[in-house]
Amino acid sequence: MKKTVSQKMIVKDNQTAEYLGSGLLPVLSTPALVAFMENTAMQLIELPQRTSSVGTAINIKHLKASKIGDCIRCFATLISNEGKIYCFELKAFNEKGELIGEATHERYIIDIKIFMAKLQ
Repeated sequence: MKKTVSQKMIVKDNQTAEYLGSGLLPVLSTPALVAFMENTAMQLIELPQRTSSVGTAINIKHLKASKIGDCIRCFATLISNEGKIYCFELKAFNEKGELIGEATHERYIIDIKIFMAKLQ
């Protein structure tokens, strides 16, 4: 059986395309939508101690604009898990129930100490 989780957010000034530099308008930016979707997917992973998950791929369609103050709900469904690799289907909706974004996303489980040591 597939697992699904959802969470909601209110679009804030610091999540707009204008603020983040990904566009010129005061609407929810695609980078902010990606972060929200990734965070929702993360809620479905039960991590062993001293591990974390990192996003390794996302294929997103940002379909509809959202203004500051809009409430967005994201649903993440775990569609497969093979060892350390988790794959998700993500959908985001506005308060009217309109689909504003959809994506597939992959996350990989890492050992925090080893991962960070590789950056030294």
